[in-house]
Amino acid sequence: MNSAHPALLPPATLSGPEIHWLGCVAYEPTWRAMQRYTLQRGADSPDQIWLLEHEPVFTLGMNANLSHVLAPGDIPVVQIDRGGQVTYHGPGQLVVYALIDMRRAGLGVRDLLNALERSVIEYAARFGIRAQCRANAPGVYFEDRKFASVGLRIRRGGSYHGLALNVNMDLEPFRRINPCGYAGLEMTQLSQLGGPHELAAVASEFAPLLSAKLRR
Repeated sequence: MNSAHPALLPPATLSGPEIHWLGCVAYEPTWRAMQRYTLQRGADSPDQIWLLEHEPVFTLGMNANLSHVLAPGDIPVVQIDRGGQVTYHGPGQLVVYALIDMRRAGLGVRDLLNALERSVIEYAARFGIRAQCRANAPGVYFEDRKFASVGLRIRRGGSYHGLALNVNMDLEPFRRINPCGYAGLEMTQLSQLGGPHELAAVASEFAPLLSAKLRR
């Protein structure tokens, strides 16, 4: 998980973070790689956005309540170091990890969360999807249904974790949990709302939109 991974866009077109497509990868090695990059980065280390899919996994935030995991079945449950409660990752969901030097970028935590959420809202609007945020429940919603979740960790002034955007996936595993700690919360996805079905296309279109919001 380094600059050897192919970039989605030619570096010459980017003045913001490096953008890397990692494909479909296991959760835990990717999480550990984010931690290593954040702990080892120096003043000149580039900011990066990793775009990927995960193999099926439930993840629990630092203060998550295990009671929100109702019936995981054969899907592993991993306790991790982001904020928030429990969520699901699986194929067909675009995961966007933002590895940003917050001080150098002049960003606060709320600024980065806003950039992630607003990027989803603006991207969804291209397809006539009127999405919105909620002040007391992070993420992006269409009416009462959620289709994007956010969660971050900041260490040594650097961010990691980020955004999970449901594109065209099996939503059944979300019924095995209380998504983000909310019993009965219904999840949806772009493909069900009249948006695109192809995750690779969403990744290539979404990346420059987010990158532009991270330039100060």
